Amino acid sequence: MIVFYVLFYIFVVVILVQLFFYAYVFSKVKQKSHSNISTDRPFISVIVCAKNEANNLEKFLPSILNQDYPDFEVVLINDSSTDGTLRVMERFKAMHSNIKIVNVKNIEAFWGNKKYALTLGIKAATHNHLLFTDADCKPVSNQWIAEMSRCFSKDHRIVLGYGAYAKVKKSFINKLIRFDTLMTAVQYFSYSRLGQPFMGVGRNLAYTKELFFEARGFMDHMHIKSGDDDLFVNQIATAENTVICLSKNSFTESPSKKSYSDWIIQKRRHITTAKHYKLRHKAMLTLFYLSQFLFLTLSIALISTLFYWEVVVGLISLRYIVLFITLTLAAKKLEEKDLIPLFPILEIFLIVSQFSIFIKNLISKPNRWK
Repeated sequence: MIVFYVLFYIFVVVILVQLFFYAYVFSKVKQKSHSNISTDRPFISVIVCAKNEANNLEKFLPSILNQDYPDFEVVLINDSSTDGTLRVMERFKAMHSNIKIVNVKNIEAFWGNKKYALTLGIKAATHNHLLFTDADCKPVSNQWIAEMSRCFSKDHRIVLGYGAYAKVKKSFINKLIRFDTLMTAVQYFSYSRLGQPFMGVGRNLAYTKELFFEARGFMDHMHIKSGDDDLFVNQIATAENTVICLSKNSFTESPSKKSYSDWIIQKRRHITTAKHYKLRHKAMLTLFYLSQFLFLTLSIALISTLFYWEVVVGLISLRYIVLFITLTLAAKKLEEKDLIPLFPILEIFLIVSQFSIFIKNLISKPNRWK
């Protein structure tokens, strides 16, 4: 019987931790954007790094080239592709004078390293303000560059944007991927608002070329093949130099993985970089994910034994009420409203998936980049 008392009190602590995150930390996404938006329209270099992305460039590059912005160039980086990527780039360049191509060939020291290719592209960029996206991404509006660039200021030299995944009707895996993306965004937006920015996503990220070279580029983690976006932001972002952009016109959208197994492989690659975050960031992320796992397992254990079941059910209900309030506001802000009715189910699947990924990553290391 004493075991059940111990589990019950651990459960109470876990609920308090969860309420702290959902009621306080994650509530920051619902707040209005910063009021000190710049009216300047700086010259922008949009950077797209592509490896074997011929088809995606054909499909998505026009949405970048058709942006309603007076002064921007598009730097296309061909990272040692073996398909028709370079030919597609050259064809677009023949039609658009604001395209610059950087053709990267593998060298032994940086074989298959996306950071090396990105570094060459950044060096080739004409302008100081850099805006990054992926070859399979498209801005949701022709105001993407305008909205992201407005967030730059004398102090704000990093802009964190939202990179959504396209909705697929009647697809549970698509909803799970989008829920995971929503939860990730809620975290990095909220922590940035709290003065603790810790990551960004390369699908929609901006920073200055000047800041990149002040930080010695990717040199501090060049040996780690992943993390050209989140590790770099984790390294250089501060409360003073980072701002978030929540304007709906600033979002980008990418096609999501179609199968659960493909998504798990992608997710494993992304998660491996987290162990290289700063200690305080690893601690806060670990605390949240551990509390998620303990909430699920202890809820099942205590309800199945009916130990103090009235209190347990009450605490679970309180936790879900707070979760629904916070995530509903965030989902509306980030245009993910269709996920709201499925929050409890999606959360359970996500917790189980994350635990599975954790075990798999302990056994073997995933690969990175194409």
